[in-house]
Amino acid sequence: MAIQAEGLRKRYQQHEALSGVDLAVPSGTVFGLLGPNGAGKTTTVRMLATLAEPDGGRAEVAGFDVVRQPHEVRRRIGLAGQYAAVDELLTGRENLVLIGRLLHLGRRSARERATRLLDRFDLTDAADRPAHTYSGGMRRRLDLAVCLVTTPSVLFLDEPTTGLDPVSRMALWNAVRELVTDGVTVLLTTQYLDEADALADRIAVVDSGRVIAEGTPDELKRKVGDERLEIVVARPDDVATAVTALRRISADEPSADPDRRIISLALGDGMTGIANAASALRQEGVEVVDFALRRPTLDDVFVTLTGQSA
Repeated sequence: MAIQAEGLRKRYQQHEALSGVDLAVPSGTVFGLLGPNGAGKTTTVRMLATLAEPDGGRAEVAGFDVVRQPHEVRRRIGLAGQYAAVDELLTGRENLVLIGRLLHLGRRSARERATRLLDRFDLTDAADRPAHTYSGGMRRRLDLAVCLVTTPSVLFLDEPTTGLDPVSRMALWNAVRELVTDGVTVLLTTQYLDEADALADRIAVVDSGRVIAEGTPDELKRKVGDERLEIVVARPDDVATAVTALRRISADEPSADPDRRIISLALGDGMTGIANAASALRQEGVEVVDFALRRPTLDDVFVTLTGQSA
């Protein structure tokens, strides 16, 4: 395991930020931490990255104890916080060379490493411009490049795409995928559920300082329920007729939203259920505007588990 935590606890005065968090993250994977604001995601990252000491429990990162061997942990990790930590007065290249020199790479090695990272994150054309001229997405990519100057084995990304436009988010996603292909382990906190769905191999949902669910994205979705057939009818008067027709071919009670003219029905028998529903509606003369199969999403999981929308 690249990251292993057992019973992590942290209290700030009267507030218990973590109430016993257990995590196990295999090497070379992306592990997503989801949860509402104040759930304990950032506190967990800070303790695993040796920026805060736990009040209870224990954790190992890259095989080293975060309390007893913090220097060994820091040599093997990278951390990108919620805001890009780059010097805006320096150029992109100067930011990277500075970090390399501070980490004792030597002048030549630091410049060579900077050049490789600028190329990897598509920043070569802007390498000699001051960072304050960069867009938000470029600053984020530079921040990620800074984390990789020492080629860490574990990378912590704390809400890395907050505030980025869709194109910049996709560029960062691709960069993360490339890192994992190279063997880097990534622990990602995010409030964008599509991000976790696209990147994470496993996800833990944190609420009120505890892990309340864990699994692959598909396993978590299955906790919510089966696929559902969503039907939109043409006229409000057709809603009741459609519900009656669908009730005859399903053991599940259809749910209806008369204002939006939507009827939703759980499907337990796949294509046969779809065909039976279509046939039943046709026999009753119900005009259908839309007929779609909908799988549970991570947003459904989030709402079900935490009681609030992401």
